[in-house]
Amino acid sequence: MAGATIDHMISLTILVAALLIAMMSFNQMFSSAVAYETNTQVATKAMDLINTICLSPGNPTDWGSTNQTVLGFGLQDPSVGGYALSPYSLMRLNTVDDPSQLLEYPPGSGEFYNNLTASFGDAILTPLGDCVNYTTAAELLGITGEYGFSLDVTPTLDVQITKRYGYGHLALEVDVSGSGLPLSGASLNYYLLYVQTGIATSKIVPYIGVDETDSSGSVILEFEDVDENGDAYQFMTYVRLNGLTGMGYYSQDDLMGYPQFVVPLIRDYDEGIITIAHSWGVHEYTQTPVPNVTYNATFFVLTSDFQLQQYEIENSTGQLNYGSKNYETTQLPTSEVGILFISYRWANRLGSVALPWGIGTLGVSASFDDELGSGSSDFVATEIRQVTIDGISYRVKVGVWKLGN
Repeated sequence: MAGATIDHMISLTILVAALLIAMMSFNQMFSSAVAYETNTQVATKAMDLINTICLSPGNPTDWGSTNQTVLGFGLQDPSVGGYALSPYSLMRLNTVDDPSQLLEYPPGSGEFYNNLTASFGDAILTPLGDCVNYTTAAELLGITGEYGFSLDVTPTLDVQITKRYGYGHLALEVDVSGSGLPLSGASLNYYLLYVQTGIATSKIVPYIGVDETDSSGSVILEFEDVDENGDAYQFMTYVRLNGLTGMGYYSQDDLMGYPQFVVPLIRDYDEGIITIAHSWGVHEYTQTPVPNVTYNATFFVLTSDFQLQQYEIENSTGQLNYGSKNYETTQLPTSEVGILFISYRWANRLGSVALPWGIGTLGVSASFDDELGSGSSDFVATEIRQVTIDGISYRVKVGVWKLGN
């Protein structure tokens, strides 16, 4: 009898252990199935969002180039269609997470500007009230409280420009790569906008040329009339290879370590009104204010074959006086993509700033997400699309994650 009881106890123990193992395995399988289903939903939502963002212009379709209220979120260029994004809609995204990066102008007015490039010298400064913030975009996409998302728009080609010394004049090396690999045989259309010295109001003198990269994906461009150290200029190049187009940008000022003295701000999208402001009326500095700055503004339209054509604008020359008349306004053509270049002089120093009218003209990147991001999520689904903006090749990456439990 004792032996039989022991056998029963052993059998019961084995049965209970087997049941426990089965239950644990079932729970693990069930949890895996639930996680798989949840992750599948997130991946599907990521695909839906990137298609909505890239293949829909939103509502109204021209919201990016106007001051209209956005009723539907999408970034497609309505005049082109397909995987082409609007250069203007991206300018209206509130990409600043840190409020301290916002610019207030005039100081104390309570009117703030979003800074797309985080450098006011070469920036897209847009009225914050006209920008679409992350919360609004999530609501318009129908994912509030359920999903979080991030949006990154970056150029496909990496075009790096480096100044080389020892030539006795300006020499710029252009390096072109894609996915980390150098690209040989890429054709270049380049422009050096040189700020001419010796005149009361600084004037931009363009140097135009074509070239191509060698087997290492680089080329050195020389400008014998330009001092490698002291002169002020803006340089850009548009690079093309196998259907892809990239953009590189480089600038130098003769300001002896001083900050930029001119700040261009977008005042009105509908009319293309631009404020050309004296930077001492925008920022607070410890240095003695510079009283007078004379400027020369030139707007170049970027054509479909990546040529820059000058376009006449009002108030193209003028003087900014800190403390009195510290700004002027000009008007850009709202139907044209291009770049506003402003060269200026204070005392015997020269400088220049650039305002892209459409982000692709200067190869500007944009990132758009909430303050917390996806750090607390176990799974983030990503979708990537190749698009064009102003004819420049870009990569759009959308990340999506589940919110809550």
